[in-house]
Amino acid sequence: MTTTPADAPIQADTAVLRALRRIRSPQTLRNRELGLLIFACLISAAAIVLVQLGALGQVDVTILTYSGGLTLLALGLHVVLRFRAPNADPFVLPIATLLTGLGIAEIYRIDIAFRYTGWAAYSTRQLAWAAIAIAGSILIVVFLRNYRVLFRFTYVFGFVGVLLLVLPLIPGLAINANAAVWVNLGIFSFQPGELAKIALAIFFAGYLVRTRESLSSVGKRFLGITWPRARDLGPLLVVWVISVGIIVAQHDLGSGLLIFGMFVGMLYVATGKTGWVLLGVAMAAGVAVAAAQVLPYVGARFTNWLHAFDPSLINNSSYQLAQGIFGMAHGGLLGTGLGQGRPQITPLAQSDYIFPSLAEELGLVGAFAILCLYMVFISRGLRVGIAGQDDFGKLLATGLSITIALQVFIMVGGVTRVIPLTGLTTPFLAAGGSSLVANWLIVAILLRISDAVRRQPRAVIG
Repeated sequence: MTTTPADAPIQADTAVLRALRRIRSPQTLRNRELGLLIFACLISAAAIVLVQLGALGQVDVTILTYSGGLTLLALGLHVVLRFRAPNADPFVLPIATLLTGLGIAEIYRIDIAFRYTGWAAYSTRQLAWAAIAIAGSILIVVFLRNYRVLFRFTYVFGFVGVLLLVLPLIPGLAINANAAVWVNLGIFSFQPGELAKIALAIFFAGYLVRTRESLSSVGKRFLGITWPRARDLGPLLVVWVISVGIIVAQHDLGSGLLIFGMFVGMLYVATGKTGWVLLGVAMAAGVAVAAAQVLPYVGARFTNWLHAFDPSLINNSSYQLAQGIFGMAHGGLLGTGLGQGRPQITPLAQSDYIFPSLAEELGLVGAFAILCLYMVFISRGLRVGIAGQDDFGKLLATGLSITIALQVFIMVGGVTRVIPLTGLTTPFLAAGGSSLVANWLIVAILLRISDAVRRQPRAVIG
C-alpha cells in the first residue's frame, strides 16, 4: 500500500504518540506503586498504633521507629525498581509490604500479652528478619539483570534444592522438634525447606522447558480427557517419591504436599494436559490416606481434623485447633479490635495460628480482606506467567505463584478445619525468618520477570 503525502504526517504523529506512551508507561507504573506503597505503610503503622492503644492504652514510639526503618527499606526497593526494573508490576511490592506489616502488628500484640520485650520478643526478631528479607530483594533486583541466566543452572538448582531438603537429616545439624525441618548453624537456625522451594521451582521450570515436548505428546483419550502415556510418568513418579520421602523422614506432611503440588501445577502449565492434574491429585490423596494409616503423627492430624471437638481430644491433641476456631468465632463479623482480643490463648498464635489471631481481632471482614490481598498477589504473579515471552519465565513465575497459593490454601484451610492441619507458615504474616526471607526473594524474582515481560510483551506458550 502506497502512502500518500496527506497520510504521512498522520502516521508520523501516531508513531510519535506510541513512543511517548512507552516512555510514560514505566513512570506511571512506578508512581502507582509509590502511592500504593505509602498507603500500605500507613495502614501498617496504624495497625501497630491500634494494637498499642487496645492492649496498653498508650503509644510507644520505639517499635514505630523500627517500623519506620522498615518503611525506608521498602521505599528503597521502590527507588531501585525505578532505575533497574521500571516496567515491573506495581502491585506486588505494596501487597507484600502490607501483609508483612499486618503480621508484625499482630505478632507484637501477642508479645504484649506475654510481656515479651527486647530480643526475646517475636516482633523484634520479625522486624530484623523483614529488614534482611527486603535487603535481599534489593540485591536480587540489582544483580539479577536477566532472570534467564537462572536457566543455565537448572540442574545446579535441582541439586541445591535436594541438598537443602536433606540438611535436617544430617546428625548434628537437626533441631529436635515435632518435624525435622530446622537446622542449627550455631549463630542462627533456619528452615532450609523454605529456600528449597525456590531452588526447586527454578529446577522444575528449566527441566520442563527441556522436556515439555515429550511430556505433552499425544496420549490416550478416556472420558473426554487426554491421559499421559505410561512411559512419560517418570518425572511425576520421581517427584512423588521425593515428596513421600520428606513426609516419612522429616515428619513434614505440608512440605511434601507443597513440592508435589507445585510440580503438578507447573507440569499442567507446560503441557496443557488435564490428565496430569488428575493423576497428581489422585497420587497426593493416596499418599495422604496411606500416611494416615501407617504414620502415627499423620494419623493424629486426621483424627484431630475429623473429631476436633471430641471431649477426649479437645483438651489434649485438638486443643490448638479448637482454640483457633473459638477465637475466630469470638471475632465475629467485625472483630474484637486490634489489641482487644485474646489470641494468646491459642498455642503458637504468632506463627502457625497467625491467621486465626488476625481473624479474631479483625473479624470476618478483615480475614476476607487479607485473603483478597493474597488473591491479588497470586493473580498478578500468574498474569506475569501468562504474558511471559519465553517458556522458562512463564513456568517460573507460574510456579512461584502456585507455591504462595498452595501455602495459603494449606495453612488457612488447616486452621479453619477445611483440610487437616500441616506444618507450613502463612506467607508474609507468620513469625519466622526463613519463610519471610524466602517469600521476599519470590517477590524480587516476580518483579524481575514482570519487568522483562512488559519490556518485550509477546506470548510464546499458548
